[in-house]
Amino acid sequence: MTVGNPASDPAFEPLRQFRPLLLKAHKILMDAEKDRYEASHGPIANKGDYLRLVLSDEQFSWLRPISQLIVQIDEVLMAKQPQPLERAPELLNQARHLLYDTEIGQAFQARTQVVAQRDPEMAAMAQRMDELMHHGDPL
Repeated sequence: MTVGNPASDPAFEPLRQFRPLLLKAHKILMDAEKDRYEASHGPIANKGDYLRLVLSDEQFSWLRPISQLIVQIDEVLMAKQPQPLERAPELLNQARHLLYDTEIGQAFQARTQVVAQRDPEMAAMAQRMDELMHHGDPL
């Protein structure tokens, strides 16, 4: 097993570039889901109530596996110890499966399309993530 430094090894570059795109998309989608929730249920009183909703309400459940994936990517990229080089493509494959081949992926794609129609930044990020996930093109 070959290992490398996630902060500098070229094998981790696609993962280093993918992470901020996924993180920003996740944030935009969290905000959009919050807006949808508030449109149906009224304003969320405070950040504590919002956090409880994110962690336990069914409306936010599709975002939780994406949050967990971001944590896994962070654990690898921020590790102080060298990491197996194959971990980068494994995580990108996991992302591809989650975002395109599952029910969560269907929700992610649908909501991303809706937000991208009014947010050019989201449209560009979605296109870059899609290129990476489907074509293996470098970012």
